[in-house]
Amino acid sequence: MNGPRRIGQTVPEVAGKALGKRGLAFGSLINDWPSIVGHQLSLRTAPDKLSFPRGKREDAVLHIRAMGAIALELQHLEPQIVERINGFFGYRAVAKIKLIHAAPLTIQKPTVRPRDLTMDEELSVMTTTATVEDEELRATLERFGRSLLARPRPAPRRR
Repeated sequence: MNGPRRIGQTVPEVAGKALGKRGLAFGSLINDWPSIVGHQLSLRTAPDKLSFPRGKREDAVLHIRAMGAIALELQHLEPQIVERINGFFGYRAVAKIKLIHAAPLTIQKPTVRPRDLTMDEELSVMTTTATVEDEELRATLERFGRSLLARPRPAPRRR
């Protein structure tokens, strides 16, 4: 079929190539890791590999990267984590967890340089703080005002 294709038809194809042998199950596990284990644990852990027995698509071993005390906590939470993962997949995808004592791989977010203020914004900061008599306090308030105005604004939410 030539012409435009729906993105839903293309994503599994592209994701399958990108994830290789790890498969789409591993991709969805990585994507939804914070909702599976909770925000705090997801900051200190990361799924590394999902190993299924040869010829089967269930009872896999999930390899998780974790360091120090978090690894010990994961050992204690293993039954609950396995249950939550299997609930996420809707079948007994994971039978057990194997811990890898290594720091989770993190993707660095690009640093956003604050934008330059317009003349009106700069004037607004100066006039707002002009009545402050203490010079040190006024300078601090000016820096604070500039930093607030220079922050990137969040994108408007779509409804």
